[in-house]
Amino acid sequence: MSRWKPLPDELHPHIHHLVVRLRRLKDRGGLGTRQLAAKTGYSAKSWQRYLNGRTLPPREAVEAMARLGGEDPTRLLALHEMAAERWAEGRAAPDALADHAPATSDRDPTPDPDPPTGRLSYGRYPRALVTAGGVALVLSVSMALVLAVQLADARAQLADARTDTVAAPSTVTESLLPTVYPCRPERSDGRWYAGLSRTTTTILAYTHVGPEVAEAQCLLRRAGVSPGDIDGVFGPKTQRAVVRVQEREGLVVDGVIGPHTWKALREADPR
Repeated sequence: MSRWKPLPDELHPHIHHLVVRLRRLKDRGGLGTRQLAAKTGYSAKSWQRYLNGRTLPPREAVEAMARLGGEDPTRLLALHEMAAERWAEGRAAPDALADHAPATSDRDPTPDPDPPTGRLSYGRYPRALVTAGGVALVLSVSMALVLAVQLADARAQLADARTDTVAAPSTVTESLLPTVYPCRPERSDGRWYAGLSRTTTTILAYTHVGPEVAEAQCLLRRAGVSPGDIDGVFGPKTQRAVVRVQEREGLVVDGVIGPHTWKALREADPR
């Protein structure tokens, strides 16, 4: 059982509950952050932030964790949706007005009893206008602070996305359009290649997409195991085909394509 650091006290209960659930799934699977990175496509540093409550994990990361832990992702995604709303509200700085409101207790509210003739004293301006001006100033400062926080968070997420892109292939999103890849198998130096990728080390797991996945699908089909359509999407059919090959070749059965599974696919005889 992992020894977890206490979560920040300021976390909303919904966010706290979500992080605790993710921690339990990680402990249940006995996975380290590097293993999570390999199986989900999100970097180890990102998972450290997610599991310590410093950053709200994206929806795709929550879904991937649920599937790795053998849990139906529906309820966990519903909890993530509520946590996301609270996370956004927490950045709105509800106490900004109280912190930045102008102090009026030290001012003398009494106007000058003898103002110069023909000129209006400052104290005679309507108090409502002065108050409105102060509130407008506070709101402007608060909005500037919120925008600055959101910009910093966006930069951090962009940096995570760049790191994740280098660490692993892309994952499935709603914006991806279906693609059909051609298989052109040929043998070179005792290994089979389908003309889409020559990798032998790239880690591919459920929800990954791209030409590397299509290469693996072509090799699975050549080895006599159907992965479904050659669409470059690591879906349920592709995962089942990988499991069958791993069982047949005496490999570790985890449904993830790593160096050993690539070697088996590259060197397998057609069936």
